[in-house]
This record gives sequence, C-alpha cells and structure tokens, in this order.
Amino acid sequence: MPAARSPWFWIPTLYFFQAIPNVLIVTVSVLLYTELGLSNPEIAFYTSLLYLPWVLKPLWSPAVELLRTRRWWIVAMQALIAICLGGVTGSLGGSSFLLWSLLSFWLAAFASATHDIAADGFYLLALRQDEQALFVGIRSFFFRLAMISINGGLVVLAGELGRQMPKPAAWQYAFGLAALASGLLALYHSRILPFPASDRPGGQTWEARIPFLEVFASFFRKPGIGLILAYILLYRLGESQLVKLAQPFLKAPLAEGGLGLSTTQVGLVYGTFGVGALVGGGILGGIAISLHGLKRWIWWMVAAINVPNLGYVLLAWLQPNSIWAVGAAVVAEQFGYGFGFSAFMMYLMYAARGAHQTAHYAIGTGFMAAGMMLPGMISGWIQSQTGYLWFFVWVVIATIPAFVLTAFIPLDAEFGKRRPEQPDPDEIS
Repeated sequence: MPAARSPWFWIPTLYFFQAIPNVLIVTVSVLLYTELGLSNPEIAFYTSLLYLPWVLKPLWSPAVELLRTRRWWIVAMQALIAICLGGVTGSLGGSSFLLWSLLSFWLAAFASATHDIAADGFYLLALRQDEQALFVGIRSFFFRLAMISINGGLVVLAGELGRQMPKPAAWQYAFGLAALASGLLALYHSRILPFPASDRPGGQTWEARIPFLEVFASFFRKPGIGLILAYILLYRLGESQLVKLAQPFLKAPLAEGGLGLSTTQVGLVYGTFGVGALVGGGILGGIAISLHGLKRWIWWMVAAINVPNLGYVLLAWLQPNSIWAVGAAVVAEQFGYGFGFSAFMMYLMYAARGAHQTAHYAIGTGFMAAGMMLPGMISGWIQSQTGYLWFFVWVVIATIPAFVLTAFIPLDAEFGKRRPEQPDPDEIS
C-alpha cells in the first residue's frame, strides 16, 4: 500500500465523516426545529421519523455488496450527504422550509445509513486483522470527536450567530459549513481511499451468497426470539422519549416549564459537556465488560441508563437558575446513557451469535433503531398533554420494562470478557 494511502491517512477522516450526518440528523435537527418555532409534538414526530432509514437498513444492505464496490458507495454517499446538507441550508431561508428540510434530512439519513454499511465493510476489506484491532480505538476516537464538534462547536456557532442575525440565517451558516466540510471530505476520500483487491461487487463472504430472505427468516427462528425482540425494543423506552424533548426543555421559557437556556448554553451543556460524558461513559462501559463480562455488569448498566432520568424530574420541578446544577444533571444522564448503552450493544452481539452472525447483527440494529423511532414519535404529544414535569415522570415509569426484562434474559457468564489472546473489542458508539 502506498504511503499516501496508509490507514492513518483515511481512517480518522472516514469515521469523523461518519458521525457528521448522524449527529446533524438525530440530534441537531431537534434543536434546529425548536429554534424555528415548531411545537414539541411536531419536533418529536418529524425527527423520530428520520430514524426510518436506519430501521430499514438491513433490507438494502445486500445491494451494497452486490452493486458496485464499497469504496464507490462511500464516496458516492458522502457526496450525496454534502448535497443534502446543502439542501437543508437552502431550505431554511424559504417559507416551505419544513417540507424541504425534512426531505433533505431524510435523503441524507438514507445516504448515511448506506454509508455506514459500506464504511464498516470497507474497514474489514482494506485492513489486515492486526490493523483492524489497532485502529478500533482510532476510529472510535474520531467518531466521538465529530460528535463533540457538531453537537458542541457547530451548535455554539449557530447560537452566537443568532445573537447578530435572524435565527434561520444563523442556522444556514452552520449547515452551510457542515455541507462544505462534507463535500471537501468526499473529495479527499475519492483520492485517498485505497483500492483493496477484495473490494469487488458481488460479495466475497459465504454469508453474502446465501439468499437474504432465508438469512432474514432464520433470525426469527432463534430460540427465545420474542424475549430478544422485546428487550431490543424496550431497553431504551424511557431514553428514546427523553432524548427528543431534552433540548426543547432546556430552551423553553420558565413560564412554559422549561429552563430558559440560550442556544449557546445548550451547545455547551448538552452538546459539549454532555456528549463528553456520553463518550466517557461508553469507554468505561466497554472496559468494564471486557474485564468481567456482560453478565457481571448488566444490572449496573440498566440502572445507569435509566436512573439518572430522575435528574430531569428534579430539573422540571425545581427549575434551578444555576447552569452548574443543570449541567450536573445533564452530564449524569449522558454518562449513564453511555455506560448503559455499552451493555445494550453487547447484548445485540450476544443475540446475533450463531450462523449468519453478521446479517443477524444488522437486523438487530434495525430493531434497535425502531425502538428509538416509535416511542420518540409520540413523545412530543405526551409532553404537550402533561407538561414537562409529568412528562419526565412518565419517562421514569417507562424505564420499568427494561428492569423487568433484564431479570429474564439468559446470559453466558463469560460473554464479553476479553481473553488474553483476543484483540481489543470493537468500539461502542
């Protein structure tokens, strides 16, 4: 491999890029529509619907292997994402901004989900096994760096610009910058990505040659599939609703039950310190599981992802004017989410064990996305009927199924525990 195409030249930028559309679509869109005056039911419904491409991703993943190379898909989807972000930018200045921005976001989500399939497949084809282990932490670091850069830096920029110009114009500058960065990275990757000999259309693994419908059907023949699906769909039932209303709550005026933070403050508290805590919790969770196994930590992690939601109940009840108190509650919730999400991702791997493990894991991630999308779609309506305080009380009640189901799922005591001869496990993002 030529020096210019060393993994150090493309893995950091590839996984930095991978986070950009994900964060903009899943998280920043919520704050954008809050700033532009949409109601909470509208925000929660529309932004939750943007999860749909990730829900359906397993259905078209075979096409990525059968049509074109993974390298082609990566570059093409990055270019399409840049165009879509440009579409969001242009839409924000018009009267029909909601329709055109949602269409642009949805197309970007489709491209992002496709890019995820291609990038992860390319990672396996372009690197030797020892290199795959070496760069696991590198790709994770740059993915998380992008999360902080977008949730923190870009949101703070929009907030500061919003002090000097109309909010739609401020967000146009922010999304225009994201579109420009995405376009430049797409151009860079079109030149720098290597051409692995094994990256050919048609699929090179034995799994790729098995009829997809049979692989899909075999997932639903797994022993205990009902319990598996219930756990995947309900593990984040509380969090899936909280995440849609957390930022609107932080920004809402005190008279409406919110905390009255500015966009800049939300970018710092939620997008910078909160995301930093999320990353730290995920790293610590992965380390804990690798040392002692999933079964040893599962109850602690279920508690970590759910119990800190009580902090939002307290915030809505007390409405503190201290940014430090707000920040402490947000950081605790995000750290717990990162720590507890580690267990969830490991459980998906556990449930996918056996024949067709790769395909079954992809199907599991589709149900994981559905578990975020469906409750999120109705969360805004629930909040509009109850107010913020009782909505967060409901979020805490919605965490109960995760605790109940954890008592019934079978787990191998050794699963997830890293043996001395094994490489480091893949990242939890």
